[in-house]
Amino acid sequence: MTTLQIIVLAIVQGLTEFLPVSSSAHLALVPYVFHWPDQGMAFDVALHLGTLLAVLWYFRKQLCTMACEWSCSLVGKGFTDASRLSWPYVELYCRAPIVIAVTTIIFGLLLGLADHYGTRRMALSDIHESRALGIGLAQIMSLIPGVSRSGITMTAGLSLGLTRVAAAQFSFLMSIPVILGAVVLTGHDVLQAAEPLDVQAFGLGITISMVTGLCCIHGFMRWISKVGFRWFAVYRVVLGLALLFTLSS
Repeated sequence: MTTLQIIVLAIVQGLTEFLPVSSSAHLALVPYVFHWPDQGMAFDVALHLGTLLAVLWYFRKQLCTMACEWSCSLVGKGFTDASRLSWPYVELYCRAPIVIAVTTIIFGLLLGLADHYGTRRMALSDIHESRALGIGLAQIMSLIPGVSRSGITMTAGLSLGLTRVAAAQFSFLMSIPVILGAVVLTGHDVLQAAEPLDVQAFGLGITISMVTGLCCIHGFMRWISKVGFRWFAVYRVVLGLALLFTLSS
């Protein structure tokens, strides 16, 4: 890979991992659009590691509180909102543009509907077992390429009555075990491969995706609290239609 390809892919991962637009779809489409060789699963996993570090750092205080209160609940000191939140939580990559186009449109429309019709009355502390289970089950749908893990979990959260900020926060927190699991499982296969790793390329990619991810989370939280999700829904529909037009021409 060239340095330009590394930088572009890392920025794309950092921007799209936490937005409801499907990062895996964008990573698959970038080489398709620019006629670059496919970067491969190993590099995608490295970029996901960067955004995992970003979400861990951004929510470090909340995660520490959750971990402490969850540990206390294990020794019989009772449950709190944070400890309940800790109890409840696979990325699958598919690079078929036609599937990505259709699911991008469909689930973009669902996001727009959930944002418009959701009651938006419940905070993060109102997410108990049943609501967490509902959002977790919705996350399974992200196995379909183009659905977007963050998109479907935010859509589910909005549909269950969460505020926009609470839906986004819970989606981000849910991303930690998901991304970590993908990194560990796929990283093991990468380390077992005969081909040597390009440490410099991977390090650059991880760093850029982490920094971009941090900026994206910060900006996204401010954006949705004021504007909402509708423009992300519009973006998904426009992107899907553009892909369908490109594939049919």
